[in-house]
Order: sequence, then structure tokens, then C-alpha cells
Amino acid sequence: MYYAIVGTFMLLLPLLCIAAESLYFGAALDAALVAKWFAFWAVGWRLLLAGCKQMAQPRYTAREILGLKSDESLILVRELGFANVAIGLVGVLSLWLPSWRLAGAFAGGVFYGLAGVMHAVQGHRNRLENVAMVSDLGACAVLLGACLMVLVRHGAA
Repeated sequence: MYYAIVGTFMLLLPLLCIAAESLYFGAALDAALVAKWFAFWAVGWRLLLAGCKQMAQPRYTAREILGLKSDESLILVRELGFANVAIGLVGVLSLWLPSWRLAGAFAGGVFYGLAGVMHAVQGHRNRLENVAMVSDLGACAVLLGACLMVLVRHGAA
């Protein structure tokens, strides 16, 4: 289930929405469109759902993804859940509050980049943590790349 959720929210849904808005509604296929849908799905819904799971069932993230066996880690996983919910809400609401879009994409990109690097330096990664690492670093590249392209475009205008 974890693989399906990550693949759906981090790649499939954003790409489908970008394609639909570009092909069917005539939106320009540009960095702003990429930022819009990756902020909504990969930052918004992905982090919101992960945060809810971490707050309600911190053992899953601690044990299954991070390989932590001690119950002492559960309070930190719950607090990670609070942060994920907060960032996720910015991403979800950015669909209706366009002025939040770039900030949501940037915050999500920084979060995913730092999380991906942290996964990468772990010597004892399991398969789930490898998926988290790859998806985090991929989302970071897309989100920060889109932010940079939007900022360069607006700076050139």
C-alpha cells in the first residue's frame, strides 16, 4: 500500500492534472503549472495524509520506514506528523489560494530535499526507506526546479 500511495500522490496525480489542464483546458505547460499540481498533490495531500498517519500511528513510520524499534522515537514521529500536516495544508489550500503556491512548493521542496538526504546517509535503509529517499529527492528536484524557473521568469519580466 505504501508504494501505491507514494507513486500516486508523488507522480501519477500531479502528472495527470498537468496533462489535463494543459491538453484539455489550454493552460501553458510551464513551471507554474508544474508547481501548482506538485504543490497540491505531492506536498499537499501526500504530506497531509502522511502527517495524519504519523500522528495516529507513529509506530508505522518509526518501525516500518525508519527501522526504529524504541518507543522513545514515537513522540518525535508524532511531531513530524504535526509538521507534515502543517506543510500539507499549505499545499492543499494553495489550489484555492494561488499566492500560497510558490511558498508551498518551496517549503515542500526543501522538506523533501532534507528528508531525502537524511535517508541517503542512513547505512541501514530498508526497501521502504529507499522508496522514501528516491521519491523525496525526486520531489525536491521537481519542486525546487519549478520554483527556480518561476522566479527566473518573473525576474526577467
